[in-house]
Amino acid sequence: MEQATDWPPRGGSERVDQIALRRRLGNAARTIGLGAAVWSVFANGRLTTTQMAVLSAVTAVGVVAFLAFVRFARARRLTASLACLVVVAVQACFAALDGGGLIGVLFMCGIALGALQRLPLAAAVPVLVLSLSAFMAIAPPGVAHWSNAVTVLGLGVLGYVLRLDAAARANTRALLEQERAAHAARAETAALAERARIAREMHDVLAHSLSAQLVHLEAARLLLDGGAPREQLRERIVAARKMAQDGLAETRQALSALRGEFTPVGEFLQELAKEEDAVLEVEGVPRPLAAEAGLAVRRTAQEALTNVRKHAPGASARVRLAYAEDGGVQLEVVNGPGRRPAELGDSGSGYGLLGMRERAELLGGELEAGPREGGFRVLLTLPGERQGPSAAG
Repeated sequence: MEQATDWPPRGGSERVDQIALRRRLGNAARTIGLGAAVWSVFANGRLTTTQMAVLSAVTAVGVVAFLAFVRFARARRLTASLACLVVVAVQACFAALDGGGLIGVLFMCGIALGALQRLPLAAAVPVLVLSLSAFMAIAPPGVAHWSNAVTVLGLGVLGYVLRLDAAARANTRALLEQERAAHAARAETAALAERARIAREMHDVLAHSLSAQLVHLEAARLLLDGGAPREQLRERIVAARKMAQDGLAETRQALSALRGEFTPVGEFLQELAKEEDAVLEVEGVPRPLAAEAGLAVRRTAQEALTNVRKHAPGASARVRLAYAEDGGVQLEVVNGPGRRPAELGDSGSGYGLLGMRERAELLGGELEAGPREGGFRVLLTLPGERQGPSAAG
């Protein structure tokens, strides 16, 4: 029922939707058809001057009424459109009665083609049937021939086919617009995700670097308040300076990682374990990791060892990197009890366990952290199916 009462898609019948060549060809075909019909009627020499005058007026009124119908149909004004078609049908009957049967048939073809193409089917079919019935009943026997009726109905079928073509083109255009909108949304989402990744990476680098510097500066403050020797203060200040230099190096390395340039994870952990006096163990066959997985392993190891230094100074630490056969990877950082008071435990949280857990969950993995045998244990597990072909370590 809705299909019978719906108007055709605007894009299918409006000129603006047609290419220039198609529009010109359509106008030329209509003009040539009407001109040929008028010429054939007026050139036979059997019409009187009065008949020619009447046919000229009937033709002019019919053409104007049909053009008005096209305009009203574009504006979707049903009553005005039907009124114009009625005027065209009346002029077709006048033309047939006055010796212009071909002009009358041409007007009826225009009604059939235009109504089925441009009006709701619930209005187009009745107006076509009633107009054709009246024309066949009024027109002379030579004009009211079954072949003319078939021609008119055939043009009506053609109008319906053009209507379906217009609907198909409108649907295609709508799908293309939806695809463009979806593509734009995907591009925006990807851009936001990349911005978030860059922001998260820079935050992690700076948080770790500044946290490490804060550890040494806080230690220097405590030594200063306790009247420690100058050499001890100097050691802490030099260590803080080194942390600042390392932070700059890590920032450059993070920027390189964003461009896909990274040192292998194994080498990075070796250097990190050496700096933090930790023991490194590697299990399985080393292989390149995806960029995000490599970053997660690096940042987790950095933060875990920084926490050891802050909360369990002097404790032994062990770092274990295990490559699973299914493509996954596991990082474990375990430390024993601290050998000195944790004077820097409140000096700042830096990246923290929450940030490490968030990074792991973004990759479909998990992070476990908690006390173990008087010390602390951090376990990062990343699944193999999230490993990509791009190597980061």
